[in-house]
Amino acid sequence: MMVEHRDGGARPRRSAPGSARPRRAPGGPRTLVQPARRAAYAVLRAVNESDAYANLLLPRELERAGLSGGDAALATELTYGTLRRLGTYDAVITAAADRDAASIDPPVLDALRLGVHQLMATRVASHAAVNESVSLAREASGAGAGGFANAVLRRVARDRPGEWMARVADTARSDDERIGLEAAHPVWIVRALRRALAAEGRADELDDLLDADNVSPRVTMAALPGLAEPDGLRTAYSPVGFRLRSGDPEPLVRESGGTVRVQDEGSQLVALALSRHAPVEPGERWLDLCAGPGGKTALLAAEALAHGARLEANELVPARAGLVRRALEAVPLEVVVHERDGRELAAENRGVYDRILVDAPCTGLGALRRRPEARWRKQPSDVAELAEIQTGLLREAIGALKPGGVVAYVTCSPHLAETAAIVAQVRDELGDAVEELDARAVLRRVSRGALDLPVPESGAGHAQLWPHRHGTDAMFLALLRRRR
Repeated sequence: MMVEHRDGGARPRRSAPGSARPRRAPGGPRTLVQPARRAAYAVLRAVNESDAYANLLLPRELERAGLSGGDAALATELTYGTLRRLGTYDAVITAAADRDAASIDPPVLDALRLGVHQLMATRVASHAAVNESVSLAREASGAGAGGFANAVLRRVARDRPGEWMARVADTARSDDERIGLEAAHPVWIVRALRRALAAEGRADELDDLLDADNVSPRVTMAALPGLAEPDGLRTAYSPVGFRLRSGDPEPLVRESGGTVRVQDEGSQLVALALSRHAPVEPGERWLDLCAGPGGKTALLAAEALAHGARLEANELVPARAGLVRRALEAVPLEVVVHERDGRELAAENRGVYDRILVDAPCTGLGALRRRPEARWRKQPSDVAELAEIQTGLLREAIGALKPGGVVAYVTCSPHLAETAAIVAQVRDELGDAVEELDARAVLRRVSRGALDLPVPESGAGHAQLWPHRHGTDAMFLALLRRRR
């Protein structure tokens, strides 16, 4: 079973066909393909063949190809749009080819997916979508593959997108499967999201949530408090958040020395909920237990610096620990970064910390807007393995608190088995030694604007942010105080 690392690092390649550069066709010379399409295809191949991560690989591929402006925008749309609706496009290809998409040679299948996306969801001229996708298939697998791709894509091009969607929906064996095909989400994720919304009495928002998952998010910036000021359009909720009026954020990040950084508004809010849930006493000791890649760590470090607190960080994976150290370079505060299993570190430091952030490894179902391929990689079995880790991290973190100390348990997933169930289990185990604070009230105090945070039907104190409701990733937050 595969459990995804939260740093988004590319996995080791299994074989050469997943490499970012197309190889010469078995059936002839490399043909002319628009650089934006070639870049998108290279990323698709690496993602689907070698478990690479599009958000890391695409910028490198754009730079390698020298793409900018409109060409870079087209490559980005082709890449993310194709990955986002992969399952739906495979159903269309299965129908058009009269054979299961899974049986098609993977390099040819990725070329078909790219072509179908252009035909069904963009304004790209159909002849360009067909011809260049056929060229990619021919380059990858020879003349026969090119002919096959040409037949399939011309079949798709003959009918309107709506007709194909109706045809695919008719193959569904259940209402949830139909919803999954139409909204490009695996059925198990559709059901998990519905249950999470229903726990708030908002199951009727499912369509809006699925739609939001299929829209690219706007870039949100964070200005580290005390070190930088928001320089743009202020965000609706985070007091340190802003959006650029236009342009690439990287020059601003570089010029600021990292005191201004790209960060989802939901991530900003949950970190600030820990640092601002109560006044800070000078000398407090804080810990970010699962710190990689370091965005929340940097924000906590700036808050600790402003209030005279001390901060430590921990990250199990050495490469991610390196990212944490790099993120902390912007903050003039000495922060020790451990490289340990967080459960072991916490267990060895009983009763030490005043505030601990447990940004637990999770399925990432709350960030499907940003990581479109994640929805097709994850499996229901991932949840159980992660839940065991999450429970252990939260349990040990509470033990590492001083009496009166507070843990913020955070996941970028709304799945109930990763959120409310984890908190409920640990609370049951620890009994009256721990109490749950009202995380919704804390977020409302931190927020610049009114937050729609309904009380869960269970009456628990946790808070859930949502893409469709708040424009953030679906961040979950619970605040637990150690009584004794």
